[in-house]
Amino acid sequence: MSALVNFILLELIVILYALAFLLSFAIVYFLIPPLRKLAFRIDFVDKPRKDVERKIHREPIPLTASYAIFAGFAVTYPLITNDFSLQTAAILFGALLLLIIGTIDDWYKTRGKDFPALPKLIVQVSAALVVFASGIAFTGFYNPITEHYVLLPVWLQLILTVLWIFGVTTVINFSDGMDGLAGGLSAISAATLFIVALAKDQSNSAIMAIVLVGIALAYLRYNKPPAKIFMGDAGATVLGFILSVIALDGVFKQATVLSLFIPILALGVPIFDNIFVVIRRFLQGKPIYQADASQAHYRLLKTGMKPKHVVAFLCLISVCFSLSSIILLLVQI
Repeated sequence: MSALVNFILLELIVILYALAFLLSFAIVYFLIPPLRKLAFRIDFVDKPRKDVERKIHREPIPLTASYAIFAGFAVTYPLITNDFSLQTAAILFGALLLLIIGTIDDWYKTRGKDFPALPKLIVQVSAALVVFASGIAFTGFYNPITEHYVLLPVWLQLILTVLWIFGVTTVINFSDGMDGLAGGLSAISAATLFIVALAKDQSNSAIMAIVLVGIALAYLRYNKPPAKIFMGDAGATVLGFILSVIALDGVFKQATVLSLFIPILALGVPIFDNIFVVIRRFLQGKPIYQADASQAHYRLLKTGMKPKHVVAFLCLISVCFSLSSIILLLVQI
């Protein structure tokens, strides 16, 4: 009898995850076409610019996918989890803050202007602080020698949590430079974090991750080369923000020293690439936030590779990093 009950429970859990994926996918998939039309109507499009090396598209592309991305998460996650707690409110509010400041930034870009970095920095840090205040934080780790949990001081918890959220949000945004790239990397990372959450029996983090997989894949349907729509800074920062929260609310909970590297590997391509970019800009005396063509995808383009081959190559590397993180997880179990 107990075996039958366990089987039924397992079936229900599988159905729940499937519903989370399908609902988030459907919301984004069906919202993007009308949002695309709206973008052309209000001239909210990314126009080609010959004076900007990073602008490799040849036609105006709508920048409204971010709203479908936000809606896909804001509707699906609380609905499927039935979680309307303070923490869920903090995640949604933080994502909304990033959506708003990202929209302002994207609007400036449609007019050929650059939005100042300071307001974006303040809002991104504020979103991270909101999440920390709700109780989602990197609190410590298990010492592998003594097997005791090392609880970090609150001030250090705050710094590490904010740095993690800000860092992941930024690197996903920096990676959004080619059709299908940021969406593909986000889908791979979210799928990896989903597997990790399942292994650690963290249902809410698993649902959050599978929701993000559905969102990213639906977006890729319209963003694959040649892209019909962009998510802009607004969408990329929202994706990065949610990915960072999944790791905090899942992998980093009760983590060992070794398992701290699991989310870093799951997000390996954007993290390691942008660490290189930041160091390079610093050594060259350039502002860290000043956009240029120093990311891996632009460097690979300069070698003569076609854009679709660059995206496929970087996604393949991301899969390798993700497999490494899963192997690390298996070592921990």
